[in-house]
Amino acid sequence: MVPEGRQIFPNLTVHENLIATAANRMANTTPWTVERIYQMLPQLAERKTRMENLLSGGEQQMLAIGRALMTNPFLLILDEATEGLAPMIRQEIWTCLAHLKGEGLAILVIDQNVEDLARLAECHYVIEKG
Repeated sequence: MVPEGRQIFPNLTVHENLIATAANRMANTTPWTVERIYQMLPQLAERKTRMENLLSGGEQQMLAIGRALMTNPFLLILDEATEGLAPMIRQEIWTCLAHLKGEGLAILVIDQNVEDLARLAECHYVIEKG
């Protein structure tokens, strides 16, 4: 789960945030590791020793996604994954999600950005005034 408020640990570094949630409870043969996260999100590798409060909003969101992946989920849930982010960073997040979808990970995205969401999703539900 990647919550709307990111909720990453402020007193831990990027690297510590990632390993804090590491688990492979289902014995996945290709589990998510810190190295895999750094390959997919190289900005995090460059900032692995930084504390959360020194990261931009986009970097914090990438860290929240990486931290969720470290649990080796069957389903990745993202709530407002791109809210308040610069357009370039939003595009990076959507590219990352498309990559994850291509790897076969099930993803549930709750987002107001219908245009980008439509390019990624196979199934859509629109809730008005909800």
